Amino acid sequence: MTIGWGLIGHLWGRPFFMVAVRPSRHTFRFIERTGDFTVNVPRKGMEEIADYCGSVSGREYDKLKEKSLTLKTGKKVKSPVISECGVHYECNVAYKTRVIPSGLPHDILRDSYPSGNYHTLYFGEILYTSADTDIQGHLPG
Repeated sequence: MTIGWGLIGHLWGRPFFMVAVRPSRHTFRFIERTGDFTVNVPRKGMEEIADYCGSVSGREYDKLKEKSLTLKTGKKVKSPVISECGVHYECNVAYKTRVIPSGLPHDILRDSYPSGNYHTLYFGEILYTSADTDIQGHLPG
């Protein structure tokens, strides 16, 4: 899945990556089944691949095959990482919650949820991070 909505930071004294996934997304069932996920940050020059992967569903397309992407086993989670990406976050779901419509401003409901397909927010504790040596100096913190 190509995510557009996510946050990275600290919560409960631990590093977290929070991702927002709609139940209609193919990825939703994988996170529900494994209880973990990885976030793979594309390298410079992978913009077309990221755009493609964000515009088609894995239910209908083999994105990995079509874009010559390879998976490798994660170090700390069941979910794989994408070898071609430069940074990988391996996360275990520590908490999840569904967006509650009654708590959102009207304009967010109108603009982000016109069909009522509300996100589930997955708070993934970052268990392992890896980065290529050529970009490590450019990572925050």
